[in-house]
Amino acid sequence: MIDRYVALDIETTGLSPSTDRIIEVGMARVEEGIVTESYSTLVYPGINVSERIEELTGICNEDLIGKPRIEDVIGNIVEFIGDWPILGHNVIFDYSFLKKAAINAGLTINDDGIDTLKIARRLVPEAEHKSLTFLCEYFNINPGRSHRAYDDAISASMLYSAMKKLNPEDSGFKETTQLVYSVKKDTPVTQAQKRYLQALVSKHNLKLEIPIEEMTKSMASRQIDTIIAQYGK
Repeated sequence: MIDRYVALDIETTGLSPSTDRIIEVGMARVEEGIVTESYSTLVYPGINVSERIEELTGICNEDLIGKPRIEDVIGNIVEFIGDWPILGHNVIFDYSFLKKAAINAGLTINDDGIDTLKIARRLVPEAEHKSLTFLCEYFNINPGRSHRAYDDAISASMLYSAMKKLNPEDSGFKETTQLVYSVKKDTPVTQAQKRYLQALVSKHNLKLEIPIEEMTKSMASRQIDTIIAQYGK
């Protein structure tokens, strides 16, 4: 049986690891159902948090000012996880963002995963919804502050324990699954791209959603193509 893991959850500015950013990370080392160590931090994303994300998480742009960037803390995160399996609800989502950050920093993150969403689909097919919020209510689990990273990580761990009581022989409690997400290291925006974008923005009186300094080379290229297609050179 799996008797230790790192319960993990992140909050982000959106759903895409290629364009969106992490704004909060919450983790707990859990041994035989007991939290032995915890980690939680807000993260400055370098881009604005939308009203939708603020409404969902309660995290606003002002909360993130002065907080560390993901590149400043990814080493601590990878070290905290170590060789422990990563548990989460739809854990591949959280893993994809963290792997991207790890690759950019030249680090390797453990890819052993435990997905409470996949287990729930097997063990409680009768549940109308499989979201973490719904399943916490289904199993009478106090979710704390839903859509906050550390609370959701703990909720996923408690959900795992609750489902284990239903069928401890399920494979999800005996073995991990490999988390697979392919990502390449980001290439910074070039000086030539910066100058060209700045000229386009000035000429067409535009406001970019992502600051030029926060763009990667590929993001800048797509942004240039989009502006030219809509407004011309």
